[in-house]
Order: sequence, then structure tokens, then C-alpha cells
Amino acid sequence: MSQERHELSVYCYIEAPRAIVWKVWTDLKDEWYCPKPWRAQVIEQDMRPGGRSAVQMFGPDGEDTGPMEGIFLEVVPGERVVTTDAYAAGWVPQTPFITAIWTFADAEDGTRVTATARHWDAEAKARHEDMGFHPGWDQMLAQFKALSETSAASA
Repeated sequence: MSQERHELSVYCYIEAPRAIVWKVWTDLKDEWYCPKPWRAQVIEQDMRPGGRSAVQMFGPDGEDTGPMEGIFLEVVPGERVVTTDAYAAGWVPQTPFITAIWTFADAEDGTRVTATARHWDAEAKARHEDMGFHPGWDQMLAQFKALSETSAASA
């Protein structure tokens, strides 16, 4: 069975240089990482293989996701970031849900961004779809695009 059957992806073209898009991804995640009116708080982002990735999301009615923790598997500055929630920092196993893959590539006069959620099985993929992968990740990526383009215009 092809792994692609367990993937969900969103794509966008951003009218900004890849260096600015990368800086927004790494430095401004609190501002775009979850669909508004929810907000995200980066707890830790140790961007190296094995480094901790921890984000918490807060809803408009007091909802709190608690820390969503994982690790970075791969970081190629300006090109690719791969994280997974299958482990907490220190390679502590936890119940896996996704491996997230972000890619950044030059395209025309801007940057092409792809965000992929790779799931372990069809059930996890279906659960993510039911949770609202679309439109949630679509809105998150639109927020990321807008912030990147605003950052480029003011640079």
C-alpha cells in the first residue's frame, strides 16, 4: 500500500523570497500556527534532529490543547523541516499521530510551500480529516502566506 494514501497536504505560492518565508516559519510561529480565533504559543522549538518541538493552542472560549509535543527529525534551513509526535524529547515514545513535513522551494519570484501530514494508517488519516484538517490547515497556511508577504513588503 502506498504511503501517499495516508497523507494530507496543503500547498501555496507566497510572493516573498524564501529567506523571508523561512524566517516567518521559524520566528513568528505564534502568529500563524493555528486557525484564528485560536492562538498558538511556542513552548520550545529546538530546531535540530532530536530537538524538542512543543506548541500549545488556546481557543476563544478557554479551550486549551495542552502541550503538543514532538521532536524534529530533519531540519535543512530554508528548505525542509520534518517533525513527528511519535516521540517526546529524549526519544521518549508516545502515541503517534503524524509526521509533519514542510518544504520550501523557489518558484517564479516567490516561494512554493508544501505542508504534509503523514499518518501511520488510514484510521489516523480519517480521524485527522474528521478533526478538520481542511479547512484548518488551509486557514493556517493562508495566515502564514499573508504574514510572509507582509514581512516581505516591509523588508
